[in-house]
Amino acid sequence: MIRKQNQLKIETSSSSMSDLVFLLLIFFMITSTLISPNAVKLLLPESSSKTMAKQNVTVYIDDSYNFYVGETAVPVSELENYIAGGIEPGVDDACVVLRADKTVPVQYIVNVIDAVNAINASNGAKHKVILATSPKNS
Repeated sequence: MIRKQNQLKIETSSSSMSDLVFLLLIFFMITSTLISPNAVKLLLPESSSKTMAKQNVTVYIDDSYNFYVGETAVPVSELENYIAGGIEPGVDDACVVLRADKTVPVQYIVNVIDAVNAINASNGAKHKVILATSPKNS
């Protein structure tokens, strides 16, 4: 009787797959720490309220009183146009989140509110301005 010397063994090695998953995990951990949620560094005022809203447009006012819509520096005179451009067409109840440094005078905050009110008056919309705060330290 003649026996076959070479028998086929069907096996799969999962070591290369685990190496790949490990490398992907390291890659995503490193890249996620590079992403900054706040483009403009601010020291927000403190509050104990925990109101959350869906952000449509974010306006920043830094401690040098510079305005930013998203990450774009904007002069006060163009604030209304940039905010209106950041709101999706057809949305009548967008939330404009205002992230102002706690040293910013109230007049600068009122400038943003006036710009949103002007957009509401011209479009018949009901956009809201929400002031972002940091949690109050007890």
